[in-house]
Amino acid sequence: MNLARAWVRRPGRLAAEASALAVAAVVAFPLYWMVLSAFKPAGEIESAKPRPWTTSPSLDSFRRVFQQQEFGRYFLNSLIVAATVVIASALIAFLAATAVTRFRFRFRTTLLILFLVAQMVPVEALTIPLFFLMRDFGQLNTLGSLILPHIAFSLPFAVWMLRGFVKAVPEALEEAAFIDGASRARFLWQILFPLVFPGLVATSVFSFISTWNDFLFAKSFIISDTSQSTLPMALLVFYKPDDPDWGGVMAASTVMTIPVLVFFVLVQRRLVSGLGGAVKD
Repeated sequence: MNLARAWVRRPGRLAAEASALAVAAVVAFPLYWMVLSAFKPAGEIESAKPRPWTTSPSLDSFRRVFQQQEFGRYFLNSLIVAATVVIASALIAFLAATAVTRFRFRFRTTLLILFLVAQMVPVEALTIPLFFLMRDFGQLNTLGSLILPHIAFSLPFAVWMLRGFVKAVPEALEEAAFIDGASRARFLWQILFPLVFPGLVATSVFSFISTWNDFLFAKSFIISDTSQSTLPMALLVFYKPDDPDWGGVMAASTVMTIPVLVFFVLVQRRLVSGLGGAVKD
């Protein structure tokens, strides 16, 4: 009887798996084409009849990318900005989520609603006001003009997500820690922080990806000092309206993607548990 039910359910499962594979193929195809174009010689990239393969792979596009004098500096700047945003936003969001979950104070609900409303505002609508704000603070042409806005935009999502993790930690655990003589600071960093760490990893992935791939702020706030530019700006070196170097663009994009993949591989286990998301009592 159970075997018959399994066979009845199997067509539905096969359909679900086929749909998942089809969606994965659609999502992965642009990445495949990017990497393929990075290895194609110039003649094949500019061909009127593109093919989804190449018979003569070449590293010329990657050589042009790494021969750019500022490419290493752009890469380092991107690492500094992304790492600072990830660490700072995670710590601030953890403290803020703990405060709005464990403590009752005036306007707490209003503050949470403001966090939610902040996520609804398009980044493009705030770029010009942020430009004047950075100018008034003297932060234009500095990495600070990229770090501060990204921290601000990462916090609402991180606070909302971590709020559920903090709330899932039983209050009895906190009371037991206090009875055993633990201070609030010790409970916060030695007990609560490890329990919500999977949530911190999940929010950090989104913060890292949005910061690493940012082009709008880098283009708007870094005006004259190219030494403060980040890696997405390196794409402009290869894109010229009259004669774009598509091989260089694709090779630079491929190089940009590698740190994201490495970061994802390092935190994937924590990410899965973080998105799955609850601490059991």
